[in-house]
Amino acid sequence: MPRRTVLAAAGATGLTALTACTAPAPPRRRDPAADPMPGLPISTSHPALMMQILAHPDDDLYFMNPDTQQALDAGTPLVCVYLTGGEATGVNFVPGRPAPAPDKAAYSSARHQGLRQAYATLLGLGRFDPWHRSVIELHGGHRAELNTLAHRGRRVELVFINTAMHTTYGRLGLPSLWQDRRLVLPTVVAEGSPLKKAGSYTYDGLIDVLAGLFERYRPSILHTMDPDPDIQHSSEAVRRRDSEQKGYSDHPDHTAAALFTWASLIRWVARTTGSGGEVPSFATTAFRAYYNRHWPKNLPPAVLAEKASHLVPYGGSAGWRCGNPGGCGDYNVGGNRPLTNRKGWVRSTHYRYPGPRPTIATEPDGRLVSYEVLGLRAVRRREDAPGSGVWDAPDDLGGGPLAPVLGGATLPDGRHLLFGLRFSALGGHGADNEREIVALEQRAPGGAFRAWQGLGNPVRDHDGGRRIGVPVAVAAPDGRVHLFVRNAEKGLSTRVRDTAGRWSDWQDMGGGEIQDGLSAVVDAEGRVHVYAAGRFAVHHWTQDAPGKAVTARTQITGVPVPGDGPAALAGADGSIELYYRAAAKAALTTVRTGETADETGIDGYGRLIRDRAGFDGYGPVAAAGSSAAPVLLGRTAEGLIQLRTPGGHFVRRRGPVALDGPALHLANDGRPTVVALGPDALPWLWRP
Repeated sequence: MPRRTVLAAAGATGLTALTACTAPAPPRRRDPAADPMPGLPISTSHPALMMQILAHPDDDLYFMNPDTQQALDAGTPLVCVYLTGGEATGVNFVPGRPAPAPDKAAYSSARHQGLRQAYATLLGLGRFDPWHRSVIELHGGHRAELNTLAHRGRRVELVFINTAMHTTYGRLGLPSLWQDRRLVLPTVVAEGSPLKKAGSYTYDGLIDVLAGLFERYRPSILHTMDPDPDIQHSSEAVRRRDSEQKGYSDHPDHTAAALFTWASLIRWVARTTGSGGEVPSFATTAFRAYYNRHWPKNLPPAVLAEKASHLVPYGGSAGWRCGNPGGCGDYNVGGNRPLTNRKGWVRSTHYRYPGPRPTIATEPDGRLVSYEVLGLRAVRRREDAPGSGVWDAPDDLGGGPLAPVLGGATLPDGRHLLFGLRFSALGGHGADNEREIVALEQRAPGGAFRAWQGLGNPVRDHDGGRRIGVPVAVAAPDGRVHLFVRNAEKGLSTRVRDTAGRWSDWQDMGGGEIQDGLSAVVDAEGRVHVYAAGRFAVHHWTQDAPGKAVTARTQITGVPVPGDGPAALAGADGSIELYYRAAAKAALTTVRTGETADETGIDGYGRLIRDRAGFDGYGPVAAAGSSAAPVLLGRTAEGLIQLRTPGGHFVRRRGPVALDGPALHLANDGRPTVVALGPDALPWLWRP
């Protein structure tokens, strides 16, 4: 018999014995509780390392680039962990040819080879350069295939957990493992793998293995997928055609992989701190996936071409001689097919939790203070002296487990307010799965904080409550603080804190469907405005007068549709200018609103303003100052941080790269400061 047939038969025998075994429900296991109380010691001494937890081979190439590429180009070691074998039906379809016979072991192997080809080219090597392939011993006696390749100080490791994508009775692998406490999910043995024997996983077994990998590698940056994808109502035919789970805008494997990742991170941090260890100092980023199909694309042609080019060696070709018996890539993804695919997944890179990674404020003595999420907990760092650019050690503020981005506001007396999106409960096999907005209020300017306060969720049912966005807040001149959150219906919800510190109930503000990434600003008359990017327009909410309720207004149409949320700056004349990149465009769009009043007398239609200075690039834009003298922060097409001020245009060409969401802060003298987290999860400052 041919070698492939022998291996396939051996793999099939192992799978027959293991496929979707159903064991008696194990005793209920209680994880160590995540401790939200502040004051824990934080680990600060470890090198930069990026780790990515994926559902399938190619999730990183489709959804996490160009971020992954930029970190790798900067010399950050990369470890990718693939939870499924990616074997699907076992058919590695070659366009234009008859479909081959299903061969799951071969198809999984071909996708692994495609990854090796893609990452070899990302390292600057030939696509068929040999990798070191071995077996890695994991927690609980589990084993996985490990592929390693290094070149000129850069290193990539690929870990293939290889759980089966499908069980018997038509059930999906990872999603069923997350939901069913009795399931024992087998692994797939890829053809040609050094790992010759199939294994199996329980729910707890997989979480323990991931927590063990975190402890082994100690990542500083953790990339994962979207644990709570948007609700998406599609016909059954469209849903099946687009491989989306029923009712939500993503593949079910992506969601399960993300949930397993977050649950494993929570277990790792809780176990480490519960035994007296320091909080692991890592930052997380979650990426949207099939969401990309449903919204305007946000990558301009040059960035898109670079991103799509890395899927070419992954897709490979049936005519290549790569030396891998299972095949030379995922053939249906080769060539220009990622660009011609009507789903358009490759044409965007969206963060599940968008916004500035550090929340920047000023202490009473003039020092900058940066609030961040580190190890799933809020931390505070302060400059050791005003203007020094040197950070003190981080103070643990607790509150975890938190999503990666915080909101913030400064009260009239100078005290700081922080807001977070908390995973108040996250567990599989029937456990609670809840999210809530939490707040932290400073006792005195520059001082300690009160206890965390739960502000609940604008969506009452638990499933809808998982779909909320990042909290965004703004302090109005009248002393009120307005808090805004994108809700499950893709609209806007709000709570308002009065001058006595009392919070209103959650209110649904109406309006159309929007993306997360809100911009809140106060105009010259003291009215609060909120702007967000929709599918066909910019959406706007504001007040009839200061102190009144914020309500939905006329959409701003007739201007380019944003690819990401717009930034807003108020002008002295009552107008507000918006800055963003139009869908799939590199140029900066500037829109002035409020000049032509409609029938209410307080809302204006947008007018496009010619952008004379140029600010080409991609991704969200941040703005500070006033519309008369704006300071703008963004990225170049190469991913470098760029700053435009009334005095010039600056590009930061040296130093560590920035994670998603660099922050822009303007001092009292008008001097701008950029603060971002590097691949080592440490903040850096740039004052050009």
